[in-house]
This record gives sequence, structure tokens and C-alpha cells, in this order.
Amino acid sequence: MPAFTFEKISPPVRRGPIPPIVKKQRGVIVQILDRFVEARIRRGQREERGAIARRSER
Repeated sequence: MPAFTFEKISPPVRRGPIPPIVKKQRGVIVQILDRFVEARIRRGQREERGAIARRSER
């Protein structure tokens, strides 16, 4: 038999409407990193298309 037991405590009852979640502005560093990632993806797609075109010419 256990020496102690845990009681389940129910969460507090919410009263009233849920407050809207405020969207925070993204940091400058995150925005810069997003631009780098987008540029890299575009560059990869261009190289992929170019590689396919070169292979089909042979």
C-alpha cells in the first residue's frame, strides 16, 4: 500500500471570453534569416531546373 497519494486538482474555471492572442512582431534577425532562406530556396530551384535542362540536352 502506498504511503501517500496524489489528489487530482481540477483547473480553475474560466470566466468570461478568452482574451485575443496578440501577435508579436517578429524580430529583425528572424526577418533577415527568412530572407536568406527564401533566396536559397529560389536559387536551389533555379539550379535544379538548369540541371534538368542540361541533362536533357545530352
